[in-house]
Amino acid sequence: MKQILLSILFISITSIIYAQNSKLQGTVTDADNGQPIPFANIYLPQLEKGTNTDENGTYILENVPKGNYKIVVSTIGYKTFSQAISVDNNSTHNWTLQPSAIEMDEVIVSTPFHKLQSENVMKVERQSLEQLKTKGAMTLSDGITNISGVESVTTGVGIGKPVIRGLSSNRVLVYTQGIRLENQQFGGEHGLGINQAGIESVEVIKGPASLLYGSDALGGVLYLNPEKYAQQNKTEGDANINYFTNTNGVTANAGFKASGDKIKFLVRGAYGSHADYEAGNGIYTTNSRFNEYDIKSGFGYQDSKFKTDVRYNYNRSNLGIPEEIGVQNRDRDLLLPYQEIDNHIISAKNTLFFNNSSLDVTLGYIANNRREYEDHHHHEDEHADEDHEEDEHEHAEEGEEHEHGDEAALDMRLHTLSYNVLYHIPKMGNFETIIGVQGMHQTNENFGEEMLIPDATTVDFGVMATTHYHMEKSDIQLGLRYDTRTIDGKETGEMGGESYFPEFDKNFNSFNASAGYRATIAEKIIARINFATGFRAPNLAELASNGNHSGANRFEIGNVDLTNEQNFQTDVSLEYENKHFEFFINGFYNAISDYIYLEPTGDEIDGQPVYQYVQNDSRLYGGEVGLHLHPHPFDWLHFESSFETVTGKLDDTDEYLPLIPANKLTNTFRVEMKDGALTKKYAFLTLQNVFNQNNVGTFETRTGGYSLVNIGLGATINPWNQPLSIKLTANNLLDKEYISHLSRLKPDGIYNIGRNINIGLSVPF
Repeated sequence: MKQILLSILFISITSIIYAQNSKLQGTVTDADNGQPIPFANIYLPQLEKGTNTDENGTYILENVPKGNYKIVVSTIGYKTFSQAISVDNNSTHNWTLQPSAIEMDEVIVSTPFHKLQSENVMKVERQSLEQLKTKGAMTLSDGITNISGVESVTTGVGIGKPVIRGLSSNRVLVYTQGIRLENQQFGGEHGLGINQAGIESVEVIKGPASLLYGSDALGGVLYLNPEKYAQQNKTEGDANINYFTNTNGVTANAGFKASGDKIKFLVRGAYGSHADYEAGNGIYTTNSRFNEYDIKSGFGYQDSKFKTDVRYNYNRSNLGIPEEIGVQNRDRDLLLPYQEIDNHIISAKNTLFFNNSSLDVTLGYIANNRREYEDHHHHEDEHADEDHEEDEHEHAEEGEEHEHGDEAALDMRLHTLSYNVLYHIPKMGNFETIIGVQGMHQTNENFGEEMLIPDATTVDFGVMATTHYHMEKSDIQLGLRYDTRTIDGKETGEMGGESYFPEFDKNFNSFNASAGYRATIAEKIIARINFATGFRAPNLAELASNGNHSGANRFEIGNVDLTNEQNFQTDVSLEYENKHFEFFINGFYNAISDYIYLEPTGDEIDGQPVYQYVQNDSRLYGGEVGLHLHPHPFDWLHFESSFETVTGKLDDTDEYLPLIPANKLTNTFRVEMKDGALTKKYAFLTLQNVFNQNNVGTFETRTGGYSLVNIGLGATINPWNQPLSIKLTANNLLDKEYISHLSRLKPDGIYNIGRNINIGLSVPF
């Protein structure tokens, strides 16, 4: 398998087909007055290539392969324009844009046909990281909760994992650098392991995306788009620093990128450090401290018939695991227990262009090393262990940190090799069709004294086909896919020992299909309806767990007899848009057969309650509704409101599912101005109302509602002709005491973070 994939990578990089270069040029003007539009963005999504118009509204894009592409023309203050074009040796295309106060429409990358957000058959939410950063988020998992329908299961502020319409863990697939992220994400105390620096935007597919991505996309996909390279023949750089008052936290990152005619590269480094967070009651949450190092780099090459994008990301996260309220200080050295996590992510996205078709070959490799340090893992006799635990307890009360040279109790190493080969066949009339194969080879190994799951090998293989039929005012998209997954569990540990895992061999397979229809009604209304099935094979933890999870405060036992989860979801959405008003309503019904969840057995091991994985049919339903008003002539004033709700139940007992987010209403007043001595000025006031969550699982406790006030402002100034972007954000301005229903610290009565003021500075150069 590895030899085949390495051969594909070698061939795709070295088999560069030289051909005559083509040039695309033209002008962009205002549709109302015919004036040229300077600095408009010209972008070819399939090539990931673009440029800007000059002061006269003129653009030139060199070295474009001959063929048929979609071009996207966009700039602030105008409605985004897209159209299919044909590029020959020298092609001239002139465009006119309609003025509009609505935010720019963006190209969706997570779905295969790269349509604009408004043109896509599937409903996909997209947010730029620039937008999320203005709201004062400390981490990426915190930032994505600003997207309607997306929440986060958290352990403190440093550990969080996405929840899409009530589904989380391995039901939500995360993609980064174009490959699936694998980092032992089954655990409640495991976060994303991705730093927000060097991420350009986030896309969220709400609902089953197994057709596109296979197993683990049953509940949806969080797709992280890396930052783009500099535009052709340009060099860019920037430095950014943020301070957070609540945790005495500091984050900083700097990047540099340059592009020539064919070769381009970038590099970005980031660092963050936080002390324990302070809750609204004035108490520090002991050992919620964390720090992070991150470096991202990329190398790109594009000829007239071939392009490649090779990326590398290294991330080291050191995460304290809060368990109880103890020492109260501002130290940053981690207390026990804590995790050290190393993530190496390598990806290579390659495309070969033919006359009327193209072949995409994406290869990925991830090495994840997760180490957990506890207070009872030394290889000593029983009495020595007891003495050691007493010493550690005394040190914790005195605020002393753990010695990092000790051996990790848990040492789990995950290696994942993945491939995704897609062939865009020549267009036949209005049909665009893609066929492809995807797969993954994964090994898990244990090197620590304790083990939660056995050594194992997982192999995935899938084959898919999807087609898009375009009509004048509507589109239809259909797809079919078949997947297999094999999990080979090795005999691990000593028979009769505390951590013993017998050998097992499991095979899973599934057919899945999707059908969607999008129509433009009366020019301003877009209606969508999508039907899709999805599946998820049980993961290694669900099949074979046998150990204590510190962050979740429970002992988990797997069930080797688990079968596939299989679901069928219906999504309906309606959007209305004019120059000064937008409205949307989304609804879904999701029926999941053999839903896997943890259920307490009533027993205890080492003082921790024992939970075992079981299955039952379930259903989830709900949706989102929202509006955006920017009245004429006050286009600088924006009012945004959104409401989201989800309900999850087990079919047999009609009991509620655990970890379902509470209903939430968010209202935001925002001011944006772009003229005068300051440019890109903005200010906002947000009131977030989270309602009581009384619909709780059998072994959950209800959570009371709460209201949070967030404010922020920012501007870009130009002293000495050097742009400087400054922002100031205050989250939980009133220092509210509250506990989120999705906080894993809720059973211990530990509050969420209190008032947090973020001061940020960004300097481009």
